[in-house]
Order: sequence, then C-alpha cells, then structure tokens
Amino acid sequence: MKVLIVDDEPLARQRLARLVLESEGYQVVAEADNGQQAIEQVNKHKPDILLMDIRMPVMDGLEAARALMAMDEPPAVIFCTAYNDYALEAFDTNAVGYLLKPVNRDKLAQALAKAQKLNKLQLASLAESDSGDPGEQRHYISAKSSRGIELVPVADIRYFLADQKYVSIIYQREGRLAEILIDDTLKELEEEFSQQFIRLHRNALVAVQHITGVDRSGSNFYVRLAGVEQGPQVSRRHMPELRKFLNSL
Repeated sequence: MKVLIVDDEPLARQRLARLVLESEGYQVVAEADNGQQAIEQVNKHKPDILLMDIRMPVMDGLEAARALMAMDEPPAVIFCTAYNDYALEAFDTNAVGYLLKPVNRDKLAQALAKAQKLNKLQLASLAESDSGDPGEQRHYISAKSSRGIELVPVADIRYFLADQKYVSIIYQREGRLAEILIDDTLKELEEEFSQQFIRLHRNALVAVQHITGVDRSGSNFYVRLAGVEQGPQVSRRHMPELRKFLNSL
C-alpha cells in the first residue's frame, strides 16, 4: 500500500519512513511538510494511507484531513502527533488512527493494518456521513475538480454565488478571476464566515474586505469589488445593510 508522510519536522518524517519500511507491504511514495503540500501530493500520488502530524504551518493536519474527505475515494488518515488534546477533533475527520510521538513501532503496525482493512469505498461512505463541522473557521475551501482536490484560500474569495442546487466560488487565482463549484450551501457558509462575508442577495455572499462601493444600472444595484468588473446584484432588502457597511469605512 502507498503511504504519504506529512510532518513539518524532517527528522520525524525520516523516522516514520524507516518504521513504514519495516512493515511488509507498504511503501512511502512521497513526503510533505504541511497540509497544503499534502493535498498536492495526494492529487499526484493517490496514496492509500496518510501518516500526518496535526500542528503544522500553512495548513494543519485537521484542516487537510477535512479537505481530503471531499474526495470520492479519500485515503485513510493516521494522525501522528506530540499532543493528545486533538483526539476528538481527529476522529471527527474519520481518522482511522491517532498515535502519540514518539511513535511506537508496534502501534504503528497495528494502525497500518487497521487502515488496510478499511478500503477506499468504506472511507468514502464515512466521509459522506460526516457532519463536516470543524468547530472553527476554515482558512481554505476544498473543491473537487478534474485536477483532484483544489484548495481556495478564503482570503482570495470575492463572493459565493448560488444557482439552484449549486454554489460557486468566485476568487482571484494568479491575478485573474476564477470560478469553481463546491458542495457547501450558502446557509452553511454564512454561518461559518459571518464575520468575513455579508449576504447581499438571496443567492450571494460577498467578502467584506473586498467591497469598495456600489454601482447602479437602471433600477438595479451591484456591489463593487476589488478586481471584479461587475459584482453580484444587491437586493433592495439588503441594500440598507450594504449602505451601513459602506458608511462605516
């Protein structure tokens, strides 16, 4: 089985790699030093199992695990950490193991065997049944695309737009506007990011940090956003809230 090791400490990665190689039937296909790199390596190598630390820069292990759950066939995740106070959160992400550092050889072997018994179809089913409530705001929104799992930094998002059953993220990527579909609902996003996004229409949540004004075209009003040629329409119901925000700038 293919194993990906994720830890921001090189020595910890080296030790885990040695332990994995001592277990028959496993190979280390790649390493990463944070959760964001882990997503990239998962898209590239399609590992069966992740051995992942929790406390890491850029993106921690819990957020990375939640993002991976969006995959149709997510890898099994075994957390390897020096802290025992993340266990409940870890298993909320459907982790199949939680090992404390320094990782014991026998306990690692047991966790790998358990992960092997949980095939990818079972893991996908677990992911679908999970509530997805991380208990804190995400720094990235995960989305499925032809390239695998893509991570959209919340700071780059201009607005969320709903169209019937689907919600799109409109965001800046490499200096241009991009759009990608996600599984979250507007209601869920509004509850999670209530301090960062404002509802200006029944189908639109807008990032307050990028609002620069309001434009009018005929009888319709549109929010003006940095880097966006024309922002989403503002409903009359939500216009007072927008004006109040603009007056506070």
